[in-house]
Amino acid sequence: MGCGSCSSGGCGSPAGCGNNGSCGTCGVGKLDVFNWLAGMELPYGQQSFDIIEVHFKNTTKGFFRNTTGLDFNKGEAVVIEAGSGYDIGIVDLTGELVRFQMKKKGLSSSKDVKAVLRKPTQEDLDLWHQMREKERETMLRARLIAKEHKLNMKISDVEYQADGTKATFYYTADERVDFRSLIRALADQFKVRVEMRQIGSRQEAGRLGGIGSCGRELCCSTWLTDFRSVSTGAARYQQLSINPLKLAGQCGKLKCCLNYELDSYMDALKDFPDANTRLETGKGRAFHVKSDIFKQLMWFNYADDPGKFVCLHIDRVKEIKEMNKRGEKPADLKDFEEILEPVTEREPDIENVVGQDSLTRFDQDFKKRRKKGNRKGADNRKKQARPQNRRSKPDDNKEGGDNRKKGNRPPRNAKQGNKRRGKRPGNPQANNNASNGKQNS
Repeated sequence: MGCGSCSSGGCGSPAGCGNNGSCGTCGVGKLDVFNWLAGMELPYGQQSFDIIEVHFKNTTKGFFRNTTGLDFNKGEAVVIEAGSGYDIGIVDLTGELVRFQMKKKGLSSSKDVKAVLRKPTQEDLDLWHQMREKERETMLRARLIAKEHKLNMKISDVEYQADGTKATFYYTADERVDFRSLIRALADQFKVRVEMRQIGSRQEAGRLGGIGSCGRELCCSTWLTDFRSVSTGAARYQQLSINPLKLAGQCGKLKCCLNYELDSYMDALKDFPDANTRLETGKGRAFHVKSDIFKQLMWFNYADDPGKFVCLHIDRVKEIKEMNKRGEKPADLKDFEEILEPVTEREPDIENVVGQDSLTRFDQDFKKRRKKGNRKGADNRKKQARPQNRRSKPDDNKEGGDNRKKGNRPPRNAKQGNKRRGKRPGNPQANNNASNGKQNS
């Protein structure tokens, strides 16, 4: 992307991987197009297509004729001609691929196409960024003004022109809205020319963007531009449950992806019998319950025993129907049953060399090491605490230690000797009792 919308500065030149934006990995985001013809040399004497595709805010795009003679690369900011004044956009596509894009959208290069004026200056880029920063505040204020006018509409997005002279308000409404008074109020409030443009709910979701239930970005904001009608019949043909919460997208309408595989289902259903098929057998009448379209299987059950299902191939079903037309009835559908192989989950062929499958492989080793470390630490603490618990002086500890090594005990004082003999100082009665006991012995 160009410097006009990234952190590399405001010079308007491409930045990033060094491929000048032609690698396709630094696009502008929504509805991005990969230029697979970039870097290919044109035949001798042939000039490049003089129209480029420019991307504006969200999903807004346009084609402009390059009359400046300059070479523009993808992701580069350019100044283009507007209805009044000028605007700034990001180059999205150049070269021969633009010709295919215009043909795809039904546009002709011979018609009047607005021109590319020049490359933007630093002042142009600064003013452009200021207008971009004002858009959200303008949208919130415009919603309050529409609410004051009691208009049943929702303003979902605002887009300022780069020169700040015009603002386009995108809104959605379920019915026709008379917003003439709203336009005057918005023009007086923001001092710009106001253009109101109504869009549908799908276009609104594409402009705002988001993440779908599949976990990917919305199709309408990344590549889908042709919004076709989607009906609940598409879900029925694909045997999906009619659940509005699951079938509805972010726009509130049915998901566009319901149409993606519809043609494949319709082609496969051509060989299937009617869904209301009933088979007459000697055991009774069998009713159709469900089908597997791509495996060409149908399940039937009897009215007397609805809990048991019999799987039949569509060729067998057609054969039984022909028998019923001739007035014949098979004895039992189990004679025509399709035996299905049990589905077994295959374990991946991955060699567990270092125990990658175990999530607790580190916890067990950590606990063992921690226990050993605690024991050693406890022993060290006990050794350090021994000399501090003695009742002798620090100087005597050394002497006492030497005497114990030699086998000699340190001298005892008088108090310790009295305690050993049973005499207690300050208690004469206890001392007399102790002496009488010795005499009696």
